[in-house]
Amino acid sequence: MRSLVTVAGLICFLVIAIWAYSSKRRKDFDEAANLPFNDPEDGGQKTEDRRQKTER
Repeated sequence: MRSLVTVAGLICFLVIAIWAYSSKRRKDFDEAANLPFNDPEDGGQKTEDRRQKTER
């Protein structure tokens, strides 16, 4: 029974590692990694609201 649990854990680890490092997911992960740097200190305003204020 221990062997089956160990093998299942190893398989789960490998599947997650392959999923995380696949090139299909790269764009999504890069986007998520840059979220903290987008629109700093915007005071809760949406991008469209700020754009309209700057255009006036």
